[in-house]
Amino acid sequence: QVQLVESGGGLVQPGGSLRLSCAASGFTFSSYDMGWYRQAPGKERELVARITSSGRTSCADSVKGRFTISSISRENVKRTVYLRMNSLKPEDTGIYYCNANATMDYWGQGTLVTVSQ
Repeated sequence: QVQLVESGGGLVQPGGSLRLSCAASGFTFSSYDMGWYRQAPGKERELVARITSSGRTSCADSVKGRFTISSISRENVKRTVYLRMNSLKPEDTGIYYCNANATMDYWGQGTLVTVSQ
C-alpha cells in the first residue's frame, strides 16, 4: 500500500521557518522524483520545489530568494523528503502536498501551513 505522510505544518509568524517532512512507503522511493506542492485558499495547486531521483533540485520562481534549491532534500535510507521554508510570508499559507512521480504518480493528504501574526 502506497503512503505519503506529510508532517511539520502549523502556525508560524511572518518571517519564521518551518521544516516539512514526507515519509514514504509502498514503492521504490529512491527511483522516484519527489516534489512539494501547495494549494492556497481559492487557488490552484502549484509546484514549490522538486528533487529528482538523482538528487537534482529546483524550486518555483514564486519562492526563489526565500527558498533555495537546497530547501528540498531527501534521505533515501529513511524514505523521507524534506522542505525547509524560511522567511515565510502570509502568501505562503496553504496546504502543502508531497508528490512522488515516476512510473506512477502518488500524492499525500497534505499538511496545513498558516503564516499569520
